[in-house]
Amino acid sequence: MGKGQELYNKAKKVIPGGTQLLSKRPEMWAPDIWPSYYSKAKGCEVWDLDGRHYYDFSIMGVGANVLGYAFDEVDAVAKEAIDNGSMCTLNAPEEEYLAEKLLELHPWAGGVRYTKSGGEAMSMAARIARAYTKKDIVLVCGYHGWHDWYLSANLVKGDPLADVHLQGLAPAGVPRGLAGTNLIFHYNNIEEFNKIVAENEGNIAAVIMEPIRNDYPEDDFLGKIRKITKEKGIVLVFDEITAGFRLCAGGSHKVLGVEPDMAIFAKAMTNGYPLAAIIGTDEVMQAAQITFISSTFWTERIGLAASLKTIECYEKYNVAAHQEKVGKRVRDIWTKFADKYGIKIHIFGILPLLHFGFEYDNPRAFKTYFTQEMLKEGFLAANGVYASLAHTDEALDKYEDACDSVFGKIGDIIKAGKNIEKELDGPVCHAGFERLN
Repeated sequence: MGKGQELYNKAKKVIPGGTQLLSKRPEMWAPDIWPSYYSKAKGCEVWDLDGRHYYDFSIMGVGANVLGYAFDEVDAVAKEAIDNGSMCTLNAPEEEYLAEKLLELHPWAGGVRYTKSGGEAMSMAARIARAYTKKDIVLVCGYHGWHDWYLSANLVKGDPLADVHLQGLAPAGVPRGLAGTNLIFHYNNIEEFNKIVAENEGNIAAVIMEPIRNDYPEDDFLGKIRKITKEKGIVLVFDEITAGFRLCAGGSHKVLGVEPDMAIFAKAMTNGYPLAAIIGTDEVMQAAQITFISSTFWTERIGLAASLKTIECYEKYNVAAHQEKVGKRVRDIWTKFADKYGIKIHIFGILPLLHFGFEYDNPRAFKTYFTQEMLKEGFLAANGVYASLAHTDEALDKYEDACDSVFGKIGDIIKAGKNIEKELDGPVCHAGFERLN
């Protein structure tokens, strides 16, 4: 029990849910032993409150630090923005500079608006699409945040969002009148999509989806959706918050070859500073002027300046190619040691956002054990790696050595026929949203 675990136990008494973000709950990793808090982060290295050092081969700031932690070039312009005043009665010129850059990267778009987080950006996108079409229903595929427009999907019978992101997302507090305004379809299932469109003919405002996340589109899935939405006057919105700036500098849809009517970028665009951008065709984005959308801190300067520099660094250092290289190396490491030690796993996801799953009856126990033992090797790690520019060959070599050791231990447990839960130093990790007490 270190300082981080002790502080987290205090936090659970004064912060409902323990943290501000579900993904950062220690219960999602290795309950009772996850370090919980950091004192310093640089590159892909992290130091906890006890001064212990780790390499981060997990989710790198929940996907926000594609260049690595405390990247000097980005931090320098953020500090300059602070020195010159992060807030003012007048507007920061970086608002216009960043808008021009985003439109340069995406010539199909004609307008840009900003928020501070991905979730509220998605909420803005849904509002603009509904204002433009004067219709209510949105069809949804993927994870898009916590706001009422999205969570309302779970007001109907069952747990529709469990199949597309997390189980157990109860819509408590979401107005029941929103039931039926958000309908779920599944990735690469065009028949299901066509059925929902036919059942709601004339009432659909938007299709809101992640263009890619865990799987690549099959059988021209995105192209078919683009064709149908154009024919029926439905706004196609791509949530690029996770995938954007991973496959190229800009939206993943540039690589996939399908242009939406709107696209949303956030954490991967800023390298750790709060900002999100909603871009869209000029015609659709003009609807932002007929519905009230406004907030003071959307005009704050630091995130705008940081994003401009982050995009410049993506292009200068060809970060997308480096992420692909890291992903291939990580995939090869997992495959090598799973084969070496007779462990059944399956690997999935795009190379910059790679995951593996244990093919056993209690996969969460295996995942927890892997995290537990990797901590002892000096790594923040679970069954996924978000690649970053900071993941150097040297760090990857050390990760390979640690994986060799931990996969070896798992192989020994399997061969001996032991119950892996008996080998845990704490409880099994959570898989979805759960109350903590």
